[in-house]
Amino acid sequence: MATKLYFEDLAIGLVLRSDRVTVAGEDIIAFARAFDPQPFHTDAAAAKDSIFKGLAGSGWHTAALTMRLMAQGGLPLAGGIIGNGIDELRWPRPMRPGDTLRVESEVVELRPSVSRPSHGWAKIRNTTYNQLDQVVQSMVATVTVPRRIQD
Repeated sequence: MATKLYFEDLAIGLVLRSDRVTVAGEDIIAFARAFDPQPFHTDAAAAKDSIFKGLAGSGWHTAALTMRLMAQGGLPLAGGIIGNGIDELRWPRPMRPGDTLRVESEVVELRPSVSRPSHGWAKIRNTTYNQLDQVVQSMVATVTVPRRIQD
């Protein structure tokens, strides 16, 4: 979707969908070495003996890829995706090497800003799925969305 959405364009129940990205094992290891250096993220052999029974992507890697997918068009908000907070963040299953991820973002709440009339607040449920349509991450976030300037 090339059109940038303003607060007035959003409606409760609106669902936006991202493109897809496939994650390589090398990407999982590289991210984990830099940001979450635990054996089940950095060493495929060691990961076999972990609770994951194989290499598992860091939840923070999943979150970063989710953000990338939303920023590249999956959540095309005017002014960008400006987060105000997260009410919940869950990783019900790990991201694995070879997974192809996509994000669905659903508007669940809207309210105009009282202190900043040029903006509104949107609560968005973002669900990241793998190629089997299994949820690898769910997140409910509140974002600031600009309103159209009135003449």
